[in-house]
Amino acid sequence: MTGIRRIFAVARKEFIHISRDWRILVSVLLLPVIQLLLFSYAISFDVKNIPTVVLDQDRSAASRELLSHFAQSDFFDVVAHVGSDTEIDSYIARSAARMAIVVPPGYGRELAADGKPSIQILVDGSEPNSAQLGQTYATALTQTLSQRITVTWAQRRGLDTSAAGQLAPRIRTWYNPERRSADFLIPGLMVVIIMIVTIQQTAVSLVREKDQGTFEQLAVSPIRRGELMLGKVAPWVALGLIDVVVITLVGVLVFGVPLRGSVLALGVASFLFVLCCLSLGLIISSRAPSLETANFLGLMIAFLPGFMLSGFAFPLNSIPVFLQGVSYLFPARYMTVIARAIFLKGAGLSVLWPDVLALALYAAVGLTLASLLWARRAD
Repeated sequence: MTGIRRIFAVARKEFIHISRDWRILVSVLLLPVIQLLLFSYAISFDVKNIPTVVLDQDRSAASRELLSHFAQSDFFDVVAHVGSDTEIDSYIARSAARMAIVVPPGYGRELAADGKPSIQILVDGSEPNSAQLGQTYATALTQTLSQRITVTWAQRRGLDTSAAGQLAPRIRTWYNPERRSADFLIPGLMVVIIMIVTIQQTAVSLVREKDQGTFEQLAVSPIRRGELMLGKVAPWVALGLIDVVVITLVGVLVFGVPLRGSVLALGVASFLFVLCCLSLGLIISSRAPSLETANFLGLMIAFLPGFMLSGFAFPLNSIPVFLQGVSYLFPARYMTVIARAIFLKGAGLSVLWPDVLALALYAAVGLTLASLLWARRAD
């Protein structure tokens, strides 16, 4: 009971300190919501309405029909009809257009003569994602038109094309049928934002104690190292879980992200994830010599791994094998898998227990190491 009272005493002291500094409350409770809104609206993998210019050098009924298919597509946004290659260069150079479609002279005549006409598609490669998708969509659209031309050619010769065998793929997208970026991004954003806030705030915790002169008092007090760690972690666990609840509500109510899985599983995983992040912050705090160093290390350890090594922005199997191994050293890797599986796939603890167990082990090892490092610094 004495140990529990000491833990509550430390936790109460930490709560009082946090509540008296409005800047901490704003950075912990309000800033994550602002970050979620900014990132959600600013980051999107949805590519559509690519600015496109067209150069019709044939000016025939066939070329106009071809270009109308591109104009009617949601993917291409025809912003101008140009008269020369120089104008195309001008549009792409100043990023007024990302693609150009050129119909050469004689396109309609060659098509009427049952030839094999060709068109030119120019893609701005300065944005690789848009360039790759633009090329893919343009190729798919021209292949569809080519099939229609082939059917028309066969019918003119009295051939029954309905009897010909053909491959008809039936594509079904699971878990995110509308392929919305928000459904994919927001569960990962929740992980990254919580990691940044909790690590950076706790990274300055013990350093602030030293600057305020209370570190020495804690060092000579009868409080045990483990009790001190639990007492200092408890308020931040509560604030971190409040952030999880708020971000989840914003994602579901504002952005319409589905929450198909178990709320209990999300709560358990979030609790363990917050403990993991707090342990990293306390480890930084126990070794950093100044507030500036603690802030810098906290941001570097939270931000870069959170974005690059968690699977939030890039699939982990697409990065080098060495970095895939490094990603196991950060809890965001496990929590990103858990969050997306719970939100989008409706998974529960029976499926996600390996990642949840990894978070539990990570938290236990991290808090133990933080306690040992703090004890060494106190000595």
